[in-house]
Amino acid sequence: MKKQSDFSKGVRGKFYNPDGKFNLPIYLEPEIAEFVRKLAAEKNLDQSQIVNLLLKKDKEIIEV
Repeated sequence: MKKQSDFSKGVRGKFYNPDGKFNLPIYLEPEIAEFVRKLAAEKNLDQSQIVNLLLKKDKEIIEV
C-alpha cells in the first residue's frame, strides 16, 4: 500500500451485505475423505450431501 492513500471519496459499507451467508470450509482427514468419496459414489450422491446426512444423524444421536 502507498505511504499516502486518498480515501476521501471512499464509501463506508459499500460491499456490506447484512443477509450474506458464508459456507465455512471443512477439512477432512484423508481416511474420512476417502470413505465419504466412496460412499457418495456408491449412493450416487454428492460428497457434501453424504457429510450432511452423517452430521444430521450424529446430531439426532446427541440430542436424544
